[in-house]
Amino acid sequence: MRIGLLTDGGYPYATGESRLWCDRLVRGLAQHEFDLFALSRTAEQEARGWVQLPLQVSRVRTAPLWIADEDSLGLHVPRGLLSRLLSGGGAHSYGRRERRRFTTHFTALATAVCAAGATGAERGDGSGPAGREPRGDGGRAAATEDTRFTEGLYGLAELACEHGGLPAALRSETAVRILEAACRAPGTGRTVQAATVPDLLAFAAELDRVLRPLSLDWYDEEGLGAVDLCHATSGGAAALPGLLAKRFFGVPLLVTEHSVHLRSHYLAAAGTPLSAPVRALLANFHGRLAAEVYRQAALITHGNTHARRWQERCGAEPAKVRTVHPGMESGRFAALGENEGDGGPDTLVWVGRIEPAKDLVALLHAFAEVRRAEPDARLRIIGAAARGTEGAGYLAHCRALAAQLFPDVATGAHAVGDSPVSFEDIGGAEVPDLAQAYAAGGIVVLSSVVEGFPISLVEAMFCGRATVSTDVGAVVEIIGGTGLVVPPRNPRALADACLALLRDPERRARLGSAARARALELFTVEQNLAAFRGIYLELIARAPVRREAVTVHADGGPRPFATPPEAHVLGLWPEPGETFAPEPAGRTPSWAGRGVCAGALGGAGDGDA
Repeated sequence: MRIGLLTDGGYPYATGESRLWCDRLVRGLAQHEFDLFALSRTAEQEARGWVQLPLQVSRVRTAPLWIADEDSLGLHVPRGLLSRLLSGGGAHSYGRRERRRFTTHFTALATAVCAAGATGAERGDGSGPAGREPRGDGGRAAATEDTRFTEGLYGLAELACEHGGLPAALRSETAVRILEAACRAPGTGRTVQAATVPDLLAFAAELDRVLRPLSLDWYDEEGLGAVDLCHATSGGAAALPGLLAKRFFGVPLLVTEHSVHLRSHYLAAAGTPLSAPVRALLANFHGRLAAEVYRQAALITHGNTHARRWQERCGAEPAKVRTVHPGMESGRFAALGENEGDGGPDTLVWVGRIEPAKDLVALLHAFAEVRRAEPDARLRIIGAAARGTEGAGYLAHCRALAAQLFPDVATGAHAVGDSPVSFEDIGGAEVPDLAQAYAAGGIVVLSSVVEGFPISLVEAMFCGRATVSTDVGAVVEIIGGTGLVVPPRNPRALADACLALLRDPERRARLGSAARARALELFTVEQNLAAFRGIYLELIARAPVRREAVTVHADGGPRPFATPPEAHVLGLWPEPGETFAPEPAGRTPSWAGRGVCAGALGGAGDGDA
């Protein structure tokens, strides 16, 4: 079948999220044909180019979400018309009828987004998605706002397809006035009502970027209309083309979220300079969009129960939600996992990207407790700082704290002092590769306060290492009883768990073996590919055949299959309604001369004679 793979900031670009997973999926399901529809996020990502694509990728169509010029948007609007739209004030460059349509649809969408109670972020309590509304007036009000949102969204999409996109209309004065009226309407939350004109302009710009897929030229019979199934690799902007493909062509939609898009938006918004009203409006919009994506998806897959709870709380029907653990390469850890040694028996290892969410400060304080009980213990922190000044600053802070807690100690008067804590990068002489990082110690520690799917934990399990982890994200689900789990932000509990394993090598070995067996059963690439192979067949079997059946019989009856086997055999075949007269006995049928086997048939006849 032909799969339309929808990505946002990832595959086929050389950098970005879910890049490796998408590449493994496409290469592993070689029996299918893939069309890629990719959104890029930055100029740097565009400049880095694409990964090498396999033969089963037949077409690639891309569009940027980070610029708004007519040469790069990939819109289906004629160049001259787009120039007039960009310079003429957006909605005011439409005709009178189109202006009325834009005003109607954008008003519906803005009213739904500004309505109070859409998300916990709008209420200002930081509780995240509000979940399903209770029955009664609250439930009916929520259903009304959902209807307004979808009418507005699909109305704008139809307007964009018919009249050359919405490149300037969403940033026009008309749009800002509509947003202002919706924010001031009775019943909206206090945070939204406090939005100023600069806030509305900032929100309009963000809305224009997120809704840019509505203006692309992907929605025709040679684009998304030609695929059998749309597979969105995340929610948000990546799923928008899938919504429109289902709306316009009836293409079923599969949504995969390894990290729930709405949760990621909440976490990212906290670190932006946007004002509270803009953050609330964006949270409301993404909440409404997530609910619509979940409603229209034929199936929603996630990587862990933590993500499933978020999806169901945001409106996904439990019957549609299915767990498919991310597949990871286990081969590079095979030699270490099959080795009976457990690395340094007195060494704790932490592996990952150094950033505040990993809470290395708590780990260092916990290790201070461990050192008091076990003076020979060592801690190796292996990894690089996250990109940006925050990551570099946090690494410097951790180094300073380690120097304060563990001053260099010399074993003799003439010996060089040494610290029991080391900060190392993968690729150096001590740690040449990732497998060697896990081989550096007998216990792998995860001290995070925020996690989604903890990749480093699964890698440690592949290596057969015993683990001590904090109870965040999907940790408990991943570990499944093969490691120790403690509360986050609790150095004392973390130290006690580490000491328990340091003092019991038999238990450490037993947990490591069980962890490796569990990882090989649940988290390999093979199980991930098998799951999606079955899901693709399941969804296409439930979807109606959208292609016209080919007829061959005189009565005009259709073939029993949409694509008959003969279509793949070279040669001429009867046209609809065409019949052949019977040949006299002893003569080779005249139709045999048309096919690829004509020579073989003729040769056989001559030889027999």
